[in-house]
Amino acid sequence: MTWNRLPASPEEPKTRGRSFRGSALLIPLSRLIFSVLGGVAGYELYVLNRRQKLIPLPTPTWQIVGVVLMVLAGLGMGYLIGGWLARFILRTLLRLDELIARHSGPEMLVVFLGALVGLAMAALFSLALSRVPVIGVYLMPPVFLICAYVVAHIAQRKHSDVLRLLGIKQRSQAAPTETSKVLDSSALIDGRIIDVARAGFLEGELLIPRFVIEELQRVADSSDPEKRVRGRRGLDYVHKLQDASKSARVVDQDYADLSEVDAKLLRLASSTGASVITTDYNLNKVARIQKVNVLNVNELANAVKSPVMPGEEIEVKIIREGREHHQGVGYLDDGTMIVVEEGRELVGATVKAEVTSVLQSPSGKMIFAKPHK
Repeated sequence: MTWNRLPASPEEPKTRGRSFRGSALLIPLSRLIFSVLGGVAGYELYVLNRRQKLIPLPTPTWQIVGVVLMVLAGLGMGYLIGGWLARFILRTLLRLDELIARHSGPEMLVVFLGALVGLAMAALFSLALSRVPVIGVYLMPPVFLICAYVVAHIAQRKHSDVLRLLGIKQRSQAAPTETSKVLDSSALIDGRIIDVARAGFLEGELLIPRFVIEELQRVADSSDPEKRVRGRRGLDYVHKLQDASKSARVVDQDYADLSEVDAKLLRLASSTGASVITTDYNLNKVARIQKVNVLNVNELANAVKSPVMPGEEIEVKIIREGREHHQGVGYLDDGTMIVVEEGRELVGATVKAEVTSVLQSPSGKMIFAKPHK
């Protein structure tokens, strides 16, 4: 099993949350159950009031009004509480699903074991706290929570070492080579690198550093809606890149002495001889200063873009008739076919034409134009 694979992105839990079996019925079902419970509770309160005579209801009419009002009030409260509770459960499930998606199975196992160890330590502390007068009992819950969280956090940071001690073998990671490519967050958010990888134009391994994924997670958790969308899209593209290329993998190598992600990225590439794939202009400049090879996705896009665009005027010699009526066919210097509408009668002539559209397909490129009249 591959432990270093990032199974899913934060966008996916939302989709899965909507597709949980029975999730569409959770809110109305919860409202129905709590409404019934609220109505029963309202009736029980009416019976209690009748026995204790807290609010006197002198006539049978007032008693009927009282029981109806108490039951309706219970139904209303149950309806509101049931809806709120169902939405809270769904949000909790989505956050839990997102958390699980961001970490591998063995890592979650280590975190769980760390939490158990933390609870065991807190149990030992509680023996002493129980003897503290007055506040000792109240200190126990926060001590249990703090101990469980701290030990689980430490276990998560050192999960590789803990798994090795437990005898659980992770997939061995080969060292990056000179043909490896290290992706930064801007290239992942951009997403065009996925199509390049799927087409097979990238040689060597595609390395996604763990600290880059953590940066995307921080952006995805931002309070700024635009940043949050960009971060989630980047994490989603990490998952898609792993599907598009078998050579894509997450690397855990980190540099504790550096705080900036770009600095870590450049050190990783410099120490291994790998190239950096980015769309960040500033990172591109800094990398070239540090003699790190950079593959800029924007430069690649400019290199492969069409030599002509719709609306441009070109000069073309019509060589032969086209398949369709009134069409003439010519070619650019690179062999790209130009289909000229109403050019059948202009075969052999060189005309000026306006590009109307450019069709790109796996078999090649075709340009459609119409002659100037």
